[in-house]
Amino acid sequence: MAGRITSVEVARRAGVSRSAVSRCFTPGASIADDTRKRVMDAAKALGYRPNAIARSLIAGRSRMIAVVVAYLENQFYPDLLARLADELQARGYHLLLFTGPSDGNSDALFAQILAYQVDGIVLASTSLSSALADECNAAGIPVVLINRTNDRAGVSSVTADNRNGARALADFLLAAGHRRFGYVAGSAGSSTNQDRETAFRERLAERGVTEVLREDGLYSQAGAAEAARRLLGRADRPDAVFCANDHMAIAVMDTARHELGLRVPEDVSIVGYDDVGPARWPSYALTSVEQPVGTMVDLAVAALLDRIEGREAAARIARVPGELVVRASARRPEHGVVRVDGRDVWRP
Repeated sequence: MAGRITSVEVARRAGVSRSAVSRCFTPGASIADDTRKRVMDAAKALGYRPNAIARSLIAGRSRMIAVVVAYLENQFYPDLLARLADELQARGYHLLLFTGPSDGNSDALFAQILAYQVDGIVLASTSLSSALADECNAAGIPVVLINRTNDRAGVSSVTADNRNGARALADFLLAAGHRRFGYVAGSAGSSTNQDRETAFRERLAERGVTEVLREDGLYSQAGAAEAARRLLGRADRPDAVFCANDHMAIAVMDTARHELGLRVPEDVSIVGYDDVGPARWPSYALTSVEQPVGTMVDLAVAALLDRIEGREAAARIARVPGELVVRASARRPEHGVVRVDGRDVWRP
């Protein structure tokens, strides 16, 4: 078997230095167009492929970013991962995916992540314990949370503006004449769930509604379906249900329609959070607060790479506002829904 072609052979054939070959295969490196063409032509003729592992050892950087997600059943996370992969690759980094336990605790994965000598970590829908945060800081590995917050110093996070989004949902449902409310919760320890539920209840209380029926959906389809049976099977069932994310809202809607024989929204309005793809399908037409995935990923990647590449050491906390997109799963108020960029949104 012929040996692997090296950069030395490419340099010799192209008539350039070995460092010029290296720069041609380094994203963002400066090199003259004619030199790049000679190197790429020589590489193609010889069948040369750069050895990313060897380059990372020389540079002292793997250019790999570990991304940890608890589950992929929720469509929000595949959309997030696709955008993350595109943004990281455009900057010369690569995504290394880990799936964590269903309880969202990523600590057990830490040893595996470190074994790959990653340059940074993105935690999406997973928690970060104090111990893990301390270990990451001690190891000099920047961490960014997406769709979660954390009270540890030195840890960046990017979330939707969950509290204002939940308040908007409360106002919207009240304006449509609802007075009996239910809430289908996600995981109890999730900061995202806590922010959405607390703000929803607080806003209703400000408007004189103090009782909200609550069931745990645990961010799962099966859990949300069971929560819907308990909530909507009652004699005093709510006439509006806020689900902590769209994944559960769709399960609640299916259960209401196909098991309990309820009309949506005539008998019960159902709203969610995230504005994932299926929320826009005509079969669901789910009213939902969007999480602007593109903006969230851009902010998270910028925070992470600025720390990795030494441009900024301070952690960043970002909360990104999103529109309340109005569709057919909830009764419409008489006023406050306007058409913006092809969507109906709530702007009272």
